[in-house]
Amino acid sequence: MGYYLEAVVAAEPLLRAAAADLPDARVVPLRQGLALIPMTDALHDALTDPLAERLRPFQRLPRGFQRTLAAWSADGPVAYVEADIWGGTGDQYALAWTGGALTLGPLTDRTPDGPSAISRALRHLGADGAGHRDEFDAVGLGRHRRTESWPTGDD
Repeated sequence: MGYYLEAVVAAEPLLRAAAADLPDARVVPLRQGLALIPMTDALHDALTDPLAERLRPFQRLPRGFQRTLAAWSADGPVAYVEADIWGGTGDQYALAWTGGALTLGPLTDRTPDGPSAISRALRHLGADGAGHRDEFDAVGLGRHRRTESWPTGDD
């Protein structure tokens, strides 16, 4: 079974305020005061600027959405993360903004050395991996295996 995640991650109050104007956004609490907004198909379509260029290597980051994420980061650090893992191998990508500027990434996880791209982004947001395998585990990102499962809790 694979693991697929496309989401915005930040402090829960920041995401709740940001999502207030996005009817398709669902804020899902994580541990350590963080939360995520899963990039569902409906949200992706609502946020995509068809005239903006696609930011590679990301597969599901809506075109032009990085401007919105930069604006949200005026209130605290914000990350966008993607994972596509099957059988223990795969890819992770992450970006993070703070104070309106890109401050981390784009990170890719194509080498087995060191923390994963997503764990590095979570660390940037203040997550602490102590007592866990890593920050990914510490905040509970293993709770669901597919992006579309996060809003409903169904796997």
